[in-house]
Amino acid sequence: MDRIRIRGGNRLVGRIAISGAKNAALPLMTASLLTDQTLTLTNLPHLADIATLASLLAQHGVQVSMNGDAPNGGHSGRALSLTARAITSTTAPYDLVRKMRASVLVLGPLVARAGRARVSLPGGCAIGTRPVDLHLKGLEQLGARIELKEGYVEAAAPGGLKGGHIVFPTVSVGATENLMMAASLARGDTVMVNAAREPEIGDLARCLNAMGANISGIGTDTLRICGVERLHGTTHPIIADRIEAGTYAIAAAITRGDLELVGARPELFEAFLECLKRMGVVVTTTPDGLRFACTNGELVGVDVMTEPFPGFPTDLQAQIMALMTTVQGAAMITETVFENRFMHVPELCRMGANINVHQASAMVRGVPSLTGAPVMATDLRASVSLVLAGLAARGETTVNRIYHLDRGYERIEEKLAACGADIERIGGSA
Repeated sequence: MDRIRIRGGNRLVGRIAISGAKNAALPLMTASLLTDQTLTLTNLPHLADIATLASLLAQHGVQVSMNGDAPNGGHSGRALSLTARAITSTTAPYDLVRKMRASVLVLGPLVARAGRARVSLPGGCAIGTRPVDLHLKGLEQLGARIELKEGYVEAAAPGGLKGGHIVFPTVSVGATENLMMAASLARGDTVMVNAAREPEIGDLARCLNAMGANISGIGTDTLRICGVERLHGTTHPIIADRIEAGTYAIAAAITRGDLELVGARPELFEAFLECLKRMGVVVTTTPDGLRFACTNGELVGVDVMTEPFPGFPTDLQAQIMALMTTVQGAAMITETVFENRFMHVPELCRMGANINVHQASAMVRGVPSLTGAPVMATDLRASVSLVLAGLAARGETTVNRIYHLDRGYERIEEKLAACGADIERIGGSA
C-alpha cells in the first residue's frame, strides 16, 4: 500500500492548475444513462472514483472511451465519451456500489430510461451513514414503486415516471441530483423545493439542458423540471473543483506561501474565501484564476461552521482545521452536515495539534509548530488534512492509507512538489 512522505517547512510558491470537479463529474457520468446518444465530458479529472463509476456504467451497457491526453501536466485535453445505446443490465451490484456511495446516482436515470432498477444499498461510510431515504421517497413521488430486498433497492415504473411535487425535509445534494435526472424524462412537470444549490448541481442541470432537458431555477432552492420524451448527446466541460482549489489555497496559507490557482473561480466558494480573508490571507483575482498569499503578518484563528452551499463546505472542514492548528489564537469549528467527521483530530493531535472535540464542535488552539509523525488517513478529506499538516510540520510525516487521497486528488504530490514541497509517494506496504 502506497504512502506519502513529507518533510515539512518549505514555503510553497508557484502555480497549480485546478482539475475538473470530481463531485460534478460523477453525476454527469451517470447522466449518460438517460440517452442512447454520446455524452462527452471534457476537463475530466483522473481519479480512482472516476474509474470506479466507469466500471459500473460499463456493466449497465455504457460504452466508455477516453480521448485526448493531458498537455503540460494539465487535464484540459482529457475527454470521456459515454454511449448508452442500450441498457443491458439494470442491476448495480454490491461489489461495485460499496466502493463509492455516488454509485447510487444510477438509480434515477435507470428507472427513468429503462423503467426499473436494482441498486445495492451503499451502507455506511467513514463519515456517517448518509442514508438514501430522500432518494427513495422522491422516486415514489414520481410514481416509482420501491421495495427493499436482500440489501438492494428495487425500483419499478413500468409505465414511466410522472411529474410530482417534492419537498426535501433537509438539503441533500445526492437526492437533488438523482431526482433531477429522473424527472427530466418524466411525463409532466416536477417541482423540487429545498433543493441543494451546490455549483455541481448547477453544472449537472446545464448539461441536462444541453441534452434537451427543460430545467429552470438553476442556482436557487426551487427547481422546475418539465419532462421531455427523450434526451440527446452533447459535449460538456466539467467545472473546476472548488474543493481541490480550497485545499491548495490552504496549502499556500499553512506554509505562509504564495500560490496562483489556475482555473479557480471565486463564485464557487465565496464563504471559504471570506474565511481565509478574515484569517489574514490575501486573496486576489488574476487573469487565470485566484492568488493566495500570506503577506500581512501572522494569521489568526476564526470560527467556522459548515453548511450547505453557499455556506462553508463540509468538504473543506478537515483542511481548514489543519490550518487553524498553526495560527494565533483559537477557533471553534462546528460540523453541521455530516456526523462523525472529526476522525482526523486524533491524527492531527499526534502531530502536536491542540484540539478538543465536544459533540459537533472542535475547539482548535494554535500551537507554535506541528511535529512530523506517522499518521493514518480515515477518509478522503481527512487524508489531505494530514498532508497539509505535514507541509507545515517540523521533521518528517508519513501518511498511510493514501488510497483515500487518490479518490479525490489528481497527482497531488506532483502538484505540490512543483511549488517547492518536499513530498514523495512511496510504494510498498504500510
